[in-house]
Amino acid sequence: MQDTIKEFMAKKKFAVVGATDNPEKNGNRIFKNLKNRGYEVYPVNQKLNELEGVKVYHTLSDIPEKVEVVDFVVPPQVTEEILKECKKLGLTRIWLQPGAESEKAIQYCNENGMTVLHDVCVMMN
Repeated sequence: MQDTIKEFMAKKKFAVVGATDNPEKNGNRIFKNLKNRGYEVYPVNQKLNELEGVKVYHTLSDIPEKVEVVDFVVPPQVTEEILKECKKLGLTRIWLQPGAESEKAIQYCNENGMTVLHDVCVMMN
């Protein structure tokens, strides 16, 4: 798992699905953490248009360039739906934050050629 974490963290373009303007939530903390560490971060949230001066995308398909890692901070049932969009877009590095994962989501990633990280938080690396 450490090698996969190193590979993911070596990438520069992250989408954070579930980024939020609520400072109490991990979607906000993870967005800020990655941004402060120099990553190009694309927040994804259907209900927001801007976060900390950064444009928020309503879907992964709306992002104008291909991201390298998709970080999920949403409930498992939302994760399972958005993984289908990842497959369609050819996004293969999936990071499921604690609470965003499910057996179904992990299985979907494994069956569709996606490298998946789970049970570990991006902020700890």
